[in-house]
Amino acid sequence: MTTSFDRLSQITQADRLHMQEAPVIRRALSGDVDRDLYLAFLTQAYHHVRHTVPLLMAVGSRLSARHHWLQKELVHYLEEEVGHDEWILGDIDAAGGNAALVRASAPAVETDAMVAYAYDTVMRREPVAFFGMVFVLEGTSVALALNAAASIQKALHLPDNAFTYLRSHGSLDQEHVGHLASIINRLDEEHDLPQVITCARAMYWLYGAVFRGLDKATVNNPSWRKVACN
Repeated sequence: MTTSFDRLSQITQADRLHMQEAPVIRRALSGDVDRDLYLAFLTQAYHHVRHTVPLLMAVGSRLSARHHWLQKELVHYLEEEVGHDEWILGDIDAAGGNAALVRASAPAVETDAMVAYAYDTVMRREPVAFFGMVFVLEGTSVALALNAAASIQKALHLPDNAFTYLRSHGSLDQEHVGHLASIINRLDEEHDLPQVITCARAMYWLYGAVFRGLDKATVNNPSWRKVACN
């Protein structure tokens, strides 16, 4: 029997492949990454991850009566996601970057667009469609983060505490995928699932743009390195 989660995965397959074809992802998996590129990735990760908790809270505040059952699920996600942006800042420091500058910096336009789309989905469209973004980010973590972390660490000779976000998020999201599937499978197939699919397809393209913009980001933001501030 094909579930709603199966349909979501199948319908978005081409979009997922487009994102995974980003040159930076291929380079990360092969270990062809320098420190500036890793810091650029962590910086953009910080700028979207710091919105996860506010977005989840916004979803909870806008649930309709028929989605009341999702409150418990959102509380679970909130408890799991609090503080992950601080993990990233810690990784940046451990990798030789300047976390204070990253905290004060503006996101790249690609990251800003992805976050803006998420807020627009929650506030103007259908709040539960936000699970399309969850589907993309968690699936990407499971598929890429753990393997990429090993390749990047080997190439850069960085300590374990420079990979808290990638390793912890990858393992945590592996557990979350099953939980997310149970949520998707309970959503209304006629009204909710199409909205989730629309959000997921957009997020694959927007997240892909974030990855494709990382090379540009390393050139425009040398101040991420601590050595640039001495």
